[in-house]
Amino acid sequence: MARRDRWVMLTTLAVLQALTIVTGVYAMTTEFSLGALTSGSSPTKPTASPAEGTPPVPVVTSGPVLAQLSARSGDGPLPTKGTLTRQLTSALGDKALGGRVGAVVIDTVTGEQLFAANPDMAVTPASTTKIVTCAAALASLGPDTRLSTRAVQGPKPGTVVLVGGGDPLLAGPSAKPTYPKQAGLATLAARTAATLKSQGIRKVTLSYDTTLFTGTPKAPGWKPNYIPDGEVAPVYALTMDEGRQDPRFRSPRVPNPPQYAAAAFAKLLTKQGISVAKSVRPAKAPANAPELGKVDSAPLYSLVEHTLTRSDNDLAEALMRHVALKEGQPASFAGGAKAVVAVLQRLGVAQNVSLDDGSGLSIRNRISPNALAKALALAGSASHPDLHAIASGMPIAGFTGTLGNGRRFTGKDSKGQVGLVRAKTGTLNNINTLAGMATTKDGRLVTFAFMADQVPVNAEPVLDRLAATVARS
Repeated sequence: MARRDRWVMLTTLAVLQALTIVTGVYAMTTEFSLGALTSGSSPTKPTASPAEGTPPVPVVTSGPVLAQLSARSGDGPLPTKGTLTRQLTSALGDKALGGRVGAVVIDTVTGEQLFAANPDMAVTPASTTKIVTCAAALASLGPDTRLSTRAVQGPKPGTVVLVGGGDPLLAGPSAKPTYPKQAGLATLAARTAATLKSQGIRKVTLSYDTTLFTGTPKAPGWKPNYIPDGEVAPVYALTMDEGRQDPRFRSPRVPNPPQYAAAAFAKLLTKQGISVAKSVRPAKAPANAPELGKVDSAPLYSLVEHTLTRSDNDLAEALMRHVALKEGQPASFAGGAKAVVAVLQRLGVAQNVSLDDGSGLSIRNRISPNALAKALALAGSASHPDLHAIASGMPIAGFTGTLGNGRRFTGKDSKGQVGLVRAKTGTLNNINTLAGMATTKDGRLVTFAFMADQVPVNAEPVLDRLAATVARS
């Protein structure tokens, strides 16, 4: 009997070990969320993977980097400066980085620079721009703010105005459920139709209002191919599915997002039993117009996490304009840039920050490594809980977002730190940047920024090695 019991125990252990291996392989080869193993619920399944670009993934709001922290952040000793300096200096000498490189590593507890090489040099940041855009949005608007899309009564009964609220994630009629949960145009149509029917109205004239945002829909420094290639849509206050003709795919983007959304809304009203006049034109909603229906976005902290994990250019541009509105500036590229810098100045992280857009697509943007690392240090500190969504939204090396595409942290000098680094990537022609956070081997939380904007070849493996060196320190 004892022999049989031992055999059963060994068989059970073998099965459990096999299951663990299979689960690990699945997690490494897909965009599997580790949070699903430890929480009672999981995000809604993402939409189908686009043919071009990074597949959609659920936003992961916790992970190995923050989980490694001790009960009191910063209890671990600082890494040895001499060793860290020697290792980072060696990696920064890699020819793949080119001739303009800035780097900094900061202790989140004391703010002390643990390493610096041209830390205040103004570098073209690419998509790491989203870090400062999101920091300004959280600090100015607050993490619980929601973006509202409304339908209101026009100049007289029987007229309806669809009012854009600057939510590019507004889901059109063919969009599939995603995480975070999006406001839906179909829901807005149903609510609007219900209100109209309660008033005895079943025939309307529809117009649409995009005046919340102003100025040109394309930023200075954007390349002509960005919109045709699906990198971003023209920026308007009214858009659905981020201006995508088909929400499943990055491109093509529609040439007139407000008109496209309004036409879809008209069809949805018709399905709800409301007859809509054929002509649908732009018009400004009357002041204090009675509201017929409203839908709200996910809270801002979820939008920030989505922006950073997915490197969402459209949402970053919208957030920049909402900061402008909150800070009393025009909701344009210029007004948004001015407002974001003003908020960063209040936070003390505006060193050599100059912006022309909020997403980082503009080659005219400049940010110092010091500003990025300091902004991330605030996001990881207990004194700025309103900024924590920046930390939780960072892609996790080897698992999520732009660090989970199978191309990053795969080298022999970086793959050992898979899961131990959270960072935002930045990539444009001849530009590679990486800024994020890691806990050292002794549990100290540090932030870093490594930036190069004269890259002769792909420098991403070198940036991964630099971040991995920080995590090993």
